[in-house]
Amino acid sequence: MRLLLFLTVCQYAISSVHTYSVSNPNVILLMADDLGIGDLGCYGNRTLRTPYIDRLAKEGVTLTQHIAASPLCTPSRAAFLTGRYPIRSGMAAFSRVGVFLFSASSGGLPSEEITFSKLLKQRGYATALIGKWHLGMNCESSNDFCHHPLSHGFDYFYGLTVTNLRDCKPGQGSVFLKGVQKYLVIPVQILGVTLVSLAVVHYVGLLKVPFQALGYCLLITAISLVVLIFFFHHFRHLNCFLMRDHQIIQQPLSYENLTQRLTTEAVQFIGRNTDTPFLLLLSYLHVHTALYASNMFRGKSKHGLYGDAVEEMDWSVGQILDVLEKYNLRSKTLVYFSSDQGAHTEEISSSGEVHGGYNGIYKGGKSTNWEGGIRVPGLLRWPGLIPAGTYMDEPTSNMDIFPTIVKLAGAQLPYDRIIDGHDLMPLLQGKVTRSKHEFLFHYCNAYLNAVRWHPGNSESVWKVFFFTPNFSPEDSNGCYDSHVCFCHGGFITRHDPPLLFDLSRDPEEKVPLTPKTESRFYEILKVIQLAVASHTRSLQAVPDQLSWDNLLWKPWLQPCCSSLFQSCYCDYESEDSLLEVHSG
Repeated sequence: MRLLLFLTVCQYAISSVHTYSVSNPNVILLMADDLGIGDLGCYGNRTLRTPYIDRLAKEGVTLTQHIAASPLCTPSRAAFLTGRYPIRSGMAAFSRVGVFLFSASSGGLPSEEITFSKLLKQRGYATALIGKWHLGMNCESSNDFCHHPLSHGFDYFYGLTVTNLRDCKPGQGSVFLKGVQKYLVIPVQILGVTLVSLAVVHYVGLLKVPFQALGYCLLITAISLVVLIFFFHHFRHLNCFLMRDHQIIQQPLSYENLTQRLTTEAVQFIGRNTDTPFLLLLSYLHVHTALYASNMFRGKSKHGLYGDAVEEMDWSVGQILDVLEKYNLRSKTLVYFSSDQGAHTEEISSSGEVHGGYNGIYKGGKSTNWEGGIRVPGLLRWPGLIPAGTYMDEPTSNMDIFPTIVKLAGAQLPYDRIIDGHDLMPLLQGKVTRSKHEFLFHYCNAYLNAVRWHPGNSESVWKVFFFTPNFSPEDSNGCYDSHVCFCHGGFITRHDPPLLFDLSRDPEEKVPLTPKTESRFYEILKVIQLAVASHTRSLQAVPDQLSWDNLLWKPWLQPCCSSLFQSCYCDYESEDSLLEVHSG
């Protein structure tokens, strides 16, 4: 009788804890930038030290086939926040450039899109984004903030609205220099020679050229050159700045103890919200170039500055886990760790040091839909609700986080649009054994590049490529000549019939199958073609947020904390730090 009573009490206590935890859990989303799946100990790395990220794996679920919705930052992050393929929101480019590069661009995540932060905020969650945004800022003026994080459901923002680039850190080179030399210098030279020739011909009387038209051409050319020179000379000041909410607090951005500052902001946000449910998206700048690390980590890893940056990010993850323990929030908090896409294999410094990560056995990297570009770390921990130390090899997507946390928060999924992600909890808790993703569609910008199919009655994961990037050099594992791979024209090779792989047998995508080596070759292609047709019919025309018009720098949209004559300089961040030191 006593034993029965004891068991009843225990069962009631456990169910009470689970009910409390399941209802409005805290959510912490940790997003790395350009991190390779092979960079972490829990995914097989034996030389980089990542004990805190590995701890998440040990205490939670490791997803071994976790797929980014795009191999580029901007579209991948748009999909992550909305649970939808970026083509649905206009966040997939038809042009060559697939991400936002300037703070004064007019494109961005449309206000009509529903983010998980909007839905959780409506449910009473405190919401914060700390770190990188990369989904636009303004539309028509320098302070309308139509695309800003605070317009997409976040109560608090501390970070960068664009991204971390080599051009942001003196001495780290430029991502634009090669492009400027290739696409601007020669046309400008041709235009200059043409105008001078016309002036000479006009002067000697061989051809009458309207002097006024010639003058206008020279004036427009001169002004354009001055604007371009000004922009690229001041790129760091104009595009690399730190914001708190709507205010620029440091322009240009300082890298000194930057990860510590981001981490402190995250820890303080958690501390302010111990008694209310919260959503924290800590979006690291690591390990996108320009690479950086504080003195505490610089020179300490076995893999140069890249390794130092990875290990510093791991330390930051540890700080977040420790503060959950401090406030007794561990069992009340779902923690997710991932990367927006695979490692950027082509990143090599001017001195020859490798600044890109390691994608393990997988082919390719960032900007490609080979597995190295889209198969990313996926770790979820929620003590008591998600079994510890388990592995899940079913196909999952970063779009799945949207429906997962929206449902956990008790919010309703939008009914007026297609949500491409699926709730992960049944899979994570072992209530089902198969992923709901029978098909996943892999886009290279706005172009359907590949499709994976995981049939319900098979362990196979078929993947077809309609086109593949042309690696340069040919025998390399990336597009080193252009720094990233592109999606059209002479940069790709189209395949008819498409290339076919079975990832369950060939995860390295080494040997394409043929009708001779796979008897169901045409049957598989037919099923996938039908799925593509159905998917294509589900797409609706939307404004292209990454059109050239939306990508280009617009001076009237330029955020500036002082004035252009002062090179938009300010540093309230350091001033506040000094005040805290003196007041302490």
